Formats: sequence, C-alpha cells, structure tokens
Amino acid sequence: MAVGGEVGPACRLSPAPDIMPAQKPSLKARALRYLSAREHSRQELAQKLGRHAEEGDDVEAVLDWLKANNFLSDERFAESLVNRRAARFGSSRILAELQRHGVGDAAVAGLREDLTAGESERAWLVWQKKFHAPAADAAEAAKQMRFLQQRGFSHEAIKAVMRRAKEAC
Repeated sequence: MAVGGEVGPACRLSPAPDIMPAQKPSLKARALRYLSAREHSRQELAQKLGRHAEEGDDVEAVLDWLKANNFLSDERFAESLVNRRAARFGSSRILAELQRHGVGDAAVAGLREDLTAGESERAWLVWQKKFHAPAADAAEAAKQMRFLQQRGFSHEAIKAVMRRAKEAC
C-alpha cells in the first residue's frame, strides 16, 4: 500500500470476465423471503411479487402453492396485524386496515368480536399514555376525544374513557 492510504495500480481489483452475473431470485424465493420477515395477506404479497414478475411468470400459481403448503394464510395475517396494532388503535381503524389488505370477512369474524370486547380498556390505556390527566375545559376535552377518534376508537369507548377520566380526579 502506498503512503497515505492510497491504493497502487497493482492492488486494484478488476472483475474477472468469466464470472457469471448473479441470477435474480425466483418469485417463490422472493415470496418466502417476504414471509420469513412477517405475515402478508395474499393481496399484499401479489402486489410485491407482481413488481418482479417477468413474462411467463405466474404469480397466482406461486400464491396458490404458498397457500397449499401453509406458508400463506390470511387468518394468520389478520391475527398478526391485530396483535401489532391493538395496543395503539381502535377496532374500526384495524378493521379498515384489514379490508385494505384484502382480508375477507371469514378471516376477520372472530377477531372482530375480540377487538370490540376490549376496546374501552385499550382506549383508556392509549388515553393515559398521551394525556395523564382529565380535560380542564371543553376545548381540551374535544382535543382528547378527537385524538381517540383518529385512532379508530368507537364513540362508546371514547365516552367511557372521558367518564372514567372525570371519576379518576
């Protein structure tokens, strides 16, 4: 190595002409890599794979194979999304996100009941984390209610939180 950290001409590496270029991963390999990171809905995975599909590639066949071998499941995706989002968001926002991901009503049916059952308690925990104290005036109360509403909590849950906050004083 030359003085001062410079690389001399003899030390430079040049690519060997006989090395084959790296092959792009197949759609199945890409899908498995995506699914190893987290659960995906069928629609979401189809969109991601569609960007890499070339002429002759059958994305639907890959998705069918993944579903047949239990690598892809909308039910597991729905459970995963609910578990990730339930601590911060209300039922309506989570259900809307599941709908955007193309998850059918059959996969969501059982989760919907669980979400609505504990919504008031989840709203209370979110409110406590953000505000710590009940509203001093009507403007502050409106601000707190808007915050919970934007998080997707129902009006019943918001009313319960506001009542509980006043009682906690």
